[in-house]
Amino acid sequence: MQEDTKIVTLGRDPGAYSGTVNVPVFRASTILFPTMAAMAENNAARERGEQTVSYGRAGTPTTHAFENAMAELEGGYRTYSYPSGAAAVAAALIACTKAGDHILVVDCAYGPTRMVCNTMLKRFDVETTYFDPAIGAGIKDLMRPNTTVVFVEAPGSHTFEMQDVPAIAEVAHKAGAMVLMDNTWGTQLFFKAFRHGVDISIHAATKYVVGHSDAMLGICTATKEAWPVLKAGSYQLGQCASPDDIYLAQRGLRTMGVRLRQHQASGLDIADWLRGRPEVAQVLHPALPGAPGHDIWKRDFLGACGLFAIELQPSGDDAVAAFIDNLELFGLGASWGGFESLALPGKVKHLRTAAPWPFKGPLVRLHIGLEAVDDLKADLADGFAKWKAAL
Repeated sequence: MQEDTKIVTLGRDPGAYSGTVNVPVFRASTILFPTMAAMAENNAARERGEQTVSYGRAGTPTTHAFENAMAELEGGYRTYSYPSGAAAVAAALIACTKAGDHILVVDCAYGPTRMVCNTMLKRFDVETTYFDPAIGAGIKDLMRPNTTVVFVEAPGSHTFEMQDVPAIAEVAHKAGAMVLMDNTWGTQLFFKAFRHGVDISIHAATKYVVGHSDAMLGICTATKEAWPVLKAGSYQLGQCASPDDIYLAQRGLRTMGVRLRQHQASGLDIADWLRGRPEVAQVLHPALPGAPGHDIWKRDFLGACGLFAIELQPSGDDAVAAFIDNLELFGLGASWGGFESLALPGKVKHLRTAAPWPFKGPLVRLHIGLEAVDDLKADLADGFAKWKAAL
C-alpha cells in the first residue's frame, strides 16, 4: 500500500462506528466493567501489551486509532501520545535515563530539549555532553561506559545542520546506547527513522500532522525493543493527550501528504529565489542543491518540509525588526507546520556550546505555508526594502 493510501485509511474502521469515516472523539476517565472477572481479564490483557480501554489516561478508541496509524506510517512498533512535542521529548529522555547516566545531545537541538537536559536531568544526576552536528562516526570519541542515550535532531530546527544519523546510530548501538531523534522536520513521510538506526522517533505532531495551528500534540514511536521502556516511563509520568486534540490530528493526517508536497514545492521555489537576493548571505535549506548538508539529505531523506532559514548580510537588530515587522503574509510567532507562513528571528547563538557559531549575519527562520508563491516573494521583497532602509 502506498503512503498516500495509508494516510487516508490507517486507523479507520467505519464498520465499528455506524459508518463514521473517522473514529469519533471518546472523552473518558472512568471505564465501567460488568464483572470483576471482566476487569481482571482487561488488566491481564493490558499487562500482555494489548491495547485495552481500562481508564481514560491509558487510552480510548480515539487514542489507539491515531497511535496505530502513526506507528504504521513511520514503520515503528508502537506509538505513545503526549500533550505537546516538548512533553514527548521530556518523557522519552526521562524514560530512557537513570541517575549516573551520561547522554550525548546534538548541539543544534530544539531549545526545550536543552532545557530538560540542563535542568531536570541534571537534578536527576544525568550528565549531558553536547556534540557538533557534523561529528558523524567521530562521536565514538565522546562515548563513555555510562553513555546510555544519543539524541539527534536532523536537521536542527533553527540552523538546519544535518547529521549523519546512520553513522551515529552504528556507533551508539555498538556501545549499548539508545538513539533518540527529534524527527519533526522529516516527518513520518520524509525520513524513515527506523531504517537508519533510530530507536525512538519523536515528533511535535502540533506541526505537520495537525497541520492547522489549532492543537498541541506530541508523539513518540518506538521499536519493539525500546517500546517497554518508553511506555512504562510515559505512563508512570501520567502523560496523556486530549482526545479532542488527537481527533484534530487524526483529521489533519488525512491531508498531510498533499499538504507536505505543496510545502516542499513552495519552500524550494522560494529558497532558490532567496539565494539570488543581495540581502541574503546564504540559504540554509538542506534540500536545496549546494546548501550545507545537501549530500546527507539527498542520501537519507525522501523529501523536505517548508521550514528553513536564511542568513542575512551583517546587520543590526533594528534592521531585522524592520524586515520582519513589515511583512504582511508572514506571521511572527513560534511553531510551524500549519497552513500559514511564518518568520522568526533565529536568536539561538547563546545556546550553542560544542562548536563555534558559523554565522556572521543574523538568522531568520521561515516557514513557507500554502499561500501563492508569487505573493510570498512580493511580501519578502517589501520586507527586504524595509531592512535596507533601516541599515
